[in-house]
Amino acid sequence: MKLIKATLLIFCILLVQNTFSQEKKRYKIHTIGFYNLENLFDTINDPLKLDERSPIMEMKVNRKDVYTKKLNSMARVVADIGADVAKNSPAILGVCEIENRQVLVDLVNHPLLLPKDYGIVHYDSPDARGIDVGLIYQKALFRPINTSKHELKIFDDISRKRIFTRDQLLVSGLLDGDLIHIIVNHWSSRSGGEARSRSKRVGAAKLTKRIIDSLQSDDPYAKIFVMGDLNDNPTNDSVKEVLKAENKREKVELKGIYNPYENMFKKEGLGTTAWRDAWSLFDQILVTKPLLEKDFSSYRYYKANIFNKTYLSNKRGRWKGYPKRSFADGGFTGGFSDHFPVYVFVVKEESK
Repeated sequence: MKLIKATLLIFCILLVQNTFSQEKKRYKIHTIGFYNLENLFDTINDPLKLDERSPIMEMKVNRKDVYTKKLNSMARVVADIGADVAKNSPAILGVCEIENRQVLVDLVNHPLLLPKDYGIVHYDSPDARGIDVGLIYQKALFRPINTSKHELKIFDDISRKRIFTRDQLLVSGLLDGDLIHIIVNHWSSRSGGEARSRSKRVGAAKLTKRIIDSLQSDDPYAKIFVMGDLNDNPTNDSVKEVLKAENKREKVELKGIYNPYENMFKKEGLGTTAWRDAWSLFDQILVTKPLLEKDFSSYRYYKANIFNKTYLSNKRGRWKGYPKRSFADGGFTGGFSDHFPVYVFVVKEESK
C-alpha cells in the first residue's frame, strides 16, 4: 500500500512539473478597423465647400444638439469595435465621410474615447462637398513615421470634366515596433448608376495599386492594409482585376493581396450597407502576403469581421436589420451610420 501511495505521489509531482514546463503561448491582439461615419459634419458653414448640402447644415434648428448626439453615436461605436476580443477599442481606425480635422478632434475628445489618447492623421481633400478621409490611432500603440495624401484625377465619361473627389491617405508607422502601412480610401459613389460610374472606381483602384506597388518596390515584404468604403463589392473589377485581390490565402503570392471579405459576400451573403432591398459589402480591409505568414514573432492578420451589433440596426419596419442611419427625410433619426464598420484582428506572440 505504501508503495502505491509513493508511486502516485511521484506521478502527481511529475504531472505538475510537466504542466508548468509546457506553458501556453500568449499573444498580443489589436484591432484595426474602418468606419464610414455618414456625414460627420460640423455646424459651421465653410464658404469654400458645399457643406450646406450636409444633413446637419440643411436643418433649420437644433444643429448643435444634433451634432452632439451624432458624436455620441459615433464614439459609442468606435469604443465597441473589437472590444469583446481585444479588450480595447481599435488601435487604428480609418474613417471617411468627415468634413474636416475638427470633427475628428471633437470625436477623440468624447468622454468614451478621451482615455484612449487618440492621435489624428488628416488632410483636406478637393472633394466638392468637402468630404475627407482620415485616421485615428492610439498613441500608446501606434506611432506614425510618414503620412501623405494622394490625389485622384478622374473625369466624367460624357462631359470629360474633372470630378473632384477624395484623396487617398497613406500612413506608415510602427505598431508596437512593427512597421505597417495603411491606405485609407473612399472611392467614388455609384451616382448615375453602377455602369456609368464604374470607370471612376477603376481609376481609384489604379491609384491604390500604384501606392501598393511603390511600397512593395521599396520592400517586397511590406505589411500593407488597404481599407475603405470602395463603393464596389469584393467581386467587382476594381477589386478583382485591378487590385487582383484573392479570396484564398494560399493563392496569395509575395506581392499579392488577400481580401477576406469576398467569401463573406459570396458565400455568406453578408454586407455593410443596403440599398433597394439588396446588401452590398462596400466596406473592406485587404492585407498583403507578409501579414498572412505563420511566424507570429511580429504582427500577423488573424481574422476579419463586420461590426454589425444589433444596436446598429433598425429593429422593425421595411428596413429591419439594415444599418440604422443618422439622417433620413431631412431629419436626425438618432441612429449611427448607413454603413456597418469593418475590422481585423492582428496578433503577435508575446516575448518571454
